[in-house]
Amino acid sequence: MTATVKKSVDADFDDHAPDDDKQQLAWSVAVTDDCEGCDELRVEVTFEEAGRHGTGLVAHFSPSSARRLRAALGAGLRDIGEPMDW
Repeated sequence: MTATVKKSVDADFDDHAPDDDKQQLAWSVAVTDDCEGCDELRVEVTFEEAGRHGTGLVAHFSPSSARRLRAALGAGLRDIGEPMDW
């Protein structure tokens, strides 16, 4: 049996306060090799409702897909007039 590598990178909550119409979300980013059928390390991104640990959606991104997601976030920042600091 091979040991699984998982390294937490960062985690936090989205920036709006919960109200009757919107649930606050928690997010986390990790690096992992536990993606079955994947030949390389993946960037894992998890989103879940705040306070509901273990019930979220988990995405495994290849390096190229993670870069595409980073570019999309950068484009969103540019669209609202914010600099990309990376």
